[in-house]
Amino acid sequence: MSTPSATPGTSSPAAAAPAVGHASVPDAGPEGGTGDAPGGRFGALGPVGLVLAGGISVQFGAALAVSLMPRAGALGVVTLRLAVAAVVMLLVCRPRLRGHSRADWGTVVVFGIAMAGMNGLFYQAVDRIPLGPAVTLEVLGPLALSVFASRRAVNLVWAALALAGVFLLGGGGFDGLDPAGAAFALAAGAMWAAYIVFSARTGRRFPQADGLALAMAVGALLFLPLGVVESGTKLIDPVTLALGAGVAVLSSVLPYTLELLALRRLPAPTFAVLMSLEPAIAAAAGFLILDQALSATQSAAIALVIAASMGAVRTQVGRRAGGRRTERRRAGGRRDKALPDVP
Repeated sequence: MSTPSATPGTSSPAAAAPAVGHASVPDAGPEGGTGDAPGGRFGALGPVGLVLAGGISVQFGAALAVSLMPRAGALGVVTLRLAVAAVVMLLVCRPRLRGHSRADWGTVVVFGIAMAGMNGLFYQAVDRIPLGPAVTLEVLGPLALSVFASRRAVNLVWAALALAGVFLLGGGGFDGLDPAGAAFALAAGAMWAAYIVFSARTGRRFPQADGLALAMAVGALLFLPLGVVESGTKLIDPVTLALGAGVAVLSSVLPYTLELLALRRLPAPTFAVLMSLEPAIAAAAGFLILDQALSATQSAAIALVIAASMGAVRTQVGRRAGGRRTERRRAGGRRDKALPDVP
């Protein structure tokens, strides 16, 4: 689960597109990418590798966080992750504090609240259920956002496919998963959807990654009392601090940097589809690090949710591309009408 949900500073953030994963998809540039996309198939291998590396970093960071929970507790791990990530982002970005309106600050505060809630609820979930199912349930939040935003009948198919996956994942009633853990994962997904919306608004109001850095600071301050109450002096234990810093780097700082670099050259549809693979990466991380093996039914459920996410992404991106083509045709017609008759 990565921290950024939209690329701060982009003029057309991803609230308009389904972002499956915590990095959302800005509008594609004139060449189909989000920046200076190099030509040729080989040129896309670098950005694809960056996105996959970011996803692997996020999920293996989450697996490390699960292993850290016996030492610091779920709330303590979230506190360490947000605090260390906030310090790093503030030092790197050095955001300007003056010159922002009350609405700007209100947006970044809500963004920080959504960030804190999303992380807190997710770690409560993975403290109770395996990492793969937790991410699968959480990803339903962005998926629902994309379905509701699109309002196209075909998205009902993707929603039904996702619900079928959830039904399989719960064994027909979540008998195979801790109900509280499943509820926390679903609530984290709802906060993820809110996170996407407000990260997009923050990206419009703050330059570069300034808004993200400030929101991380807000989230860290909100969670600090909770972490202190649960973990107390455990938070300043050198080993716990080092592991918490590792979680922050793997789950926040490194994925954000990799995704930011990838988005400069990678087509938006490709980026969104790659982010849809996070449940599968999470399942692999849970198996390799935490020995959390999945049944065949749970694996099929995760595959259904991934397929639904990819379908929703492709539908939404195709709709936006069609709208741009229509606008270009209309603009071309207006220009033709403006031309004088040639004898």
